[in-house]
Amino acid sequence: MPRITPERREAKRAEIVAAARRCFSRDGFHQTSMPDIATEAGISAGAPYRYFASKEEIILAIAGDAFRLIFEPVERLAAGTSATSVADLVAASLEALSAETVTDAAGHAVPVEELLRCAVQTWSELLRNDTVRTHAVEGFESVRRSIADALRRGQAAGAVPPTAEPERGARVVLGLLHGFLLQRVAFDLTDAAGFTDDIRMLLEGTEQPETTPR
Repeated sequence: MPRITPERREAKRAEIVAAARRCFSRDGFHQTSMPDIATEAGISAGAPYRYFASKEEIILAIAGDAFRLIFEPVERLAAGTSATSVADLVAASLEALSAETVTDAAGHAVPVEELLRCAVQTWSELLRNDTVRTHAVEGFESVRRSIADALRRGQAAGAVPPTAEPERGARVVLGLLHGFLLQRVAFDLTDAAGFTDDIRMLLEGTEQPETTPR
């Protein structure tokens, strides 16, 4: 049998991940079996196991793509700008969430809606799967630290109130992003631009209390 090239192997893995993502988005993690994924991908029932040890490994790959979509824009902004405000950080992520497709880690275009539906399902996995939880906690803490550091620099530049606590502020930013994600998937909140405008309006009001008439 001819040896599979690394390029061909990566392409086949991507096909399996794409098929799994469609199944998970449509039917959920636990209603989808490995044979279901194989059928969706148009391959034999045992073929996915040549590329992935288990369904859990595929879930982790898709969850990684989903949370990169949400948090990479925030981390890029946090790393590259000194005068970052809370609204700026939220807006960076919401812009990515409003797109129809995004490029995954392998360089393939992926429907944002599928990724977001998988991301929401991943939260329930945190309560029952220690491996998924470990990966999620590591990613969450990395993003939280980046945001907190950005807020400290924002304080030095006057873009963040001096009395704000950056560690707690980072959780506020993450809470806004998680909240939008849930509303987008569960309650059809698709107006990311309007959501961003409202965040800016509300935060500007709370960030500058000295200009508010008494």
